[in-house]
Amino acid sequence: MVAGESSGDLLASLLIKEMLVRWPNAQIYGIGGDGMCALGFKALWPAHKLSVRGYFEVLLHLREILGIRRALKKELLENPPDLFIGVDAPDFNLNLERSLKEAGVPCLHFICPSIWAWRAKRALTLSKSVDHVLCIFPFEPSLLEQYQIKGTYVGHPLAQIVPMEPGREAARLKLSIPADSKVVALMPGSRASEVEQMAERFLRAALIMQETQPGLVFLLPVVPHLQRYVERLCERIPVPHLIQLKGRSHEALTACDAVLVASGTATLEAALFKRPMVIGYHVNWFSYFLIWPQRLLPWIGLPNILAGQEIVPELLQTRATPIALASEMLKLMNDSVALGKLTQTFNDMHRQLRRDTASIATQVIGELLGRHKL
Repeated sequence: MVAGESSGDLLASLLIKEMLVRWPNAQIYGIGGDGMCALGFKALWPAHKLSVRGYFEVLLHLREILGIRRALKKELLENPPDLFIGVDAPDFNLNLERSLKEAGVPCLHFICPSIWAWRAKRALTLSKSVDHVLCIFPFEPSLLEQYQIKGTYVGHPLAQIVPMEPGREAARLKLSIPADSKVVALMPGSRASEVEQMAERFLRAALIMQETQPGLVFLLPVVPHLQRYVERLCERIPVPHLIQLKGRSHEALTACDAVLVASGTATLEAALFKRPMVIGYHVNWFSYFLIWPQRLLPWIGLPNILAGQEIVPELLQTRATPIALASEMLKLMNDSVALGKLTQTFNDMHRQLRRDTASIATQVIGELLGRHKL
């Protein structure tokens, strides 16, 4: 298995738990994070080595990333596994999967690459690289079928994990936050490149919000390998009533009233927790000018993409200023009508995405192994 960031680590962990129930003696190894390793996964490299987003940022780490892929490919071709599972990270995994598939190793890709959002040509690469795709959105299998790619809708695993009614009061008690406080979660991302671009903007937006609405409490969950960087940033930009959390993003989402969030899986997590959000995102300009023309949809946030319209604000690039982020957040938090509509929309979204993901996925894995007579 190869998972390249914290969201991939979470997704892969769900599969590993169910796989070990069915195949208790399975040996599972590759590239993964702390959650996977806690279940007995053998990480040849840590997941955060692949957690880079944007063309410019990838170029800075390209030599190391390509070196890791060459070394892993060599190992897997010399000692073929019974099955390879690529968990997201398509830029890394698809090349690896193609070589393994050509060598006779069955390849499963967990999460359909966003060919419906951008880079539709990647579907052709996908068809040559994998035997099956586990899809987390209901419209994806029929789209893949157009390219003769087998896909199974397994639901979004997060929809199974997150309760329909998160316990805000219990989470606040655990964090020693008064029940009547207004709480905002700041989620600048899990990749180093994201946090470097967004954390300072979010902290400065928090300062502006604090000046306008004194007494706000802020929660800042941070992935462990970026903890020191964020601590130094917080020392330089001290925000009153800011609570830093080592990981624990779901705890922050449970306890908060609203979320200031970077793009990615965290936007869907916020929706599943029924928390109103403002999405802010900024990448290096070199990356932006290469990526933006390839987009097929007008939104980047998963809640907006699933709804087919902008139901939560998106502030990108030049619009993602601390003042604008703070203004949109305060406006949303104080609009009771908009908050009620969002909660209903998020409830509907949650029910649509809720399936027994791990069980359905493990059934597909068993069929793949059986077809290859292993």
